[in-house]
Amino acid sequence: MTRKLKVAIIGSGNIGTDLMIKILRHGASLEMGAMVGIDPASDGLARAARLGVTTTHEGVEGLIRLPVFNEIDIVFDATSASAHVKNDAILRQLLPSIRMVDLTPAAIGPYCVPVVNGEVHVDAANVNMVTCGGQATIPMVAAVSRVARVHYAEIVASISSKSAGPGTRANIDEFTETTSNAIEAVGGAKKGKAIIVLNPAEPPLIMRDTVYCLSEMVDEEVVRASIEQTVAAVQRYVPGYRLKQAVQFDRIPEGAPLLVPGVGKVSGLKTSVFLEVEGAAHYLPAYAGNLDIMTSAAMATGEQMAARMLAQPVTA
Repeated sequence: MTRKLKVAIIGSGNIGTDLMIKILRHGASLEMGAMVGIDPASDGLARAARLGVTTTHEGVEGLIRLPVFNEIDIVFDATSASAHVKNDAILRQLLPSIRMVDLTPAAIGPYCVPVVNGEVHVDAANVNMVTCGGQATIPMVAAVSRVARVHYAEIVASISSKSAGPGTRANIDEFTETTSNAIEAVGGAKKGKAIIVLNPAEPPLIMRDTVYCLSEMVDEEVVRASIEQTVAAVQRYVPGYRLKQAVQFDRIPEGAPLLVPGVGKVSGLKTSVFLEVEGAAHYLPAYAGNLDIMTSAAMATGEQMAARMLAQPVTA
């Protein structure tokens, strides 16, 4: 039997519960150790208990009192940016070797987008999963950056209002700042900008993302091939991730450059990528692709960590 590492999930809301179900159904090197919440009446804790997972409604303080705590190797935090800072400090003091996968915009550790830089940070003590918009769009910015210098990248993430819970709504500013920073740090753009739109349409629409990249002039087919290759790579852990339509290109001549705030006058190639993300509907509705891509990316990152940890020799 393949050995697995025990994990805990802090946050029994939509994201935490969906992640739990993914790990229970598809975990290759991960197994559930505990589900942690603060609302004893939450559906996530009730569902975890029915599925045989140890639970506590006393937050991280309750987790550290559970008998299983010392067996936990990886903790996924699906709470809020401010809560994650406190949770990391408490757990790090008790178990310095604990690995944290942060699904909030706190960004204590390095930004991680599995298909772009997951292997780079596989040994990090704390990794940040950026945001749903970042997980969907940064791979596209990185795909362009691989073949051309990107002067500026702008992303617009449109999600159903119904899929934006209290955590998302409370962290809108952190969303835009964290995503913008990660577009630069992970995507490779010199300057990044992020916008989020909460769409109140009924019936709810699935997540849609638009990515604009202004780069140096390069062969359009080279860019297209890099983007399509990256889409296929993301689909390996997010099957509902796809191009909404063909990649579009506009050539910006040197004689008529665009004036980009924070960058200056830019000429070259403008690449426009239109995406949609359909959720796997493990726990959340299919239209909540924004939440599904976060939990899928977090699980992929946890699996990368676990594979490395399990491959290391055990010391006496």
